[in-house]
Amino acid sequence: MNTRVAYTLALCTHNHAERLAKTLTGLKRLRQPSASWEILVINNASTDATASVLEQTNWRRQGVPVRIVIESKLGIANARNRAMQDAAGEYVLFIDDDETPDENWLIEYEKAIQADLPDALGGKIDILFEGAERPSWLQDELLGFIGALSYGTETRYLTEPSTPTFTGNSGFRKTAVMQIGGFDSSLGRRGHVNSGGEDTDLYRRLISAGMRVRWVEEAVIYHRIEAPKLHKSYFLDLHYRQGRMEGSRKREGGRIPPLYLFGHFARAMNRALVCRFSQGADFSLRLEMNTAYFVGFIHGWLIGQT
Repeated sequence: MNTRVAYTLALCTHNHAERLAKTLTGLKRLRQPSASWEILVINNASTDATASVLEQTNWRRQGVPVRIVIESKLGIANARNRAMQDAAGEYVLFIDDDETPDENWLIEYEKAIQADLPDALGGKIDILFEGAERPSWLQDELLGFIGALSYGTETRYLTEPSTPTFTGNSGFRKTAVMQIGGFDSSLGRRGHVNSGGEDTDLYRRLISAGMRVRWVEEAVIYHRIEAPKLHKSYFLDLHYRQGRMEGSRKREGGRIPPLYLFGHFARAMNRALVCRFSQGADFSLRLEMNTAYFVGFIHGWLIGQT
């Protein structure tokens, strides 16, 4: 590892050329940390104009090295593992290609690193709706499923499995992640496949290994959401795929799901229907997502993940 580089800002991208351009512009506004850093962009099998966007120089910062690497194996976990492998920095700080960092984002992480030398860090993610107002059906309880995250202003270490960091705004000591085997490549988005879980899985393995994960509320990222393209089907599909993945992993030799799963499904559907008819469609989506999860779980138990 090149110890002369303290931080690698890693940006993984796939077929988001237009969104990527705005993210790159945001990087130029970051305040300069005291230690050396680099920008590492992982182009994950993009087939759109991503390469052309990255070739432009107007987003690059004087004195900050930029490296662009092509990872041909599709999948966000593969891209993140490539970033961990190729990073020159002692710490790797991730941002997604549809996000804009607060100008203090990098220096807030630097403060936490210099103060405590944690194994991993996570920061606040706010949602920034673009193109239209927030949909009426998008209740606060659903914002976490599009990346919103906040654990409060108290400086603390995260130790519970229920408080994961999201890789849209997180940092890792490179050696810590390599020690536990990196990101699970069977998890996370693959192109248009709406899936996730690679960040939560990594976080839980980190804390299981006794690693120290620090929460840094002041390190803020804005996740830009195109409101006109936001549909309920996204949330339902996300939960169906999560259930299918978990169901395929829970199979215990037989393909016949246990009867209790059908009871869970029936109760989830009943609660969703009662809510929809009593409170309206704007308030029932979360319960409908639970139903989709059990459909996926049963499907995954029956026929597996693929």
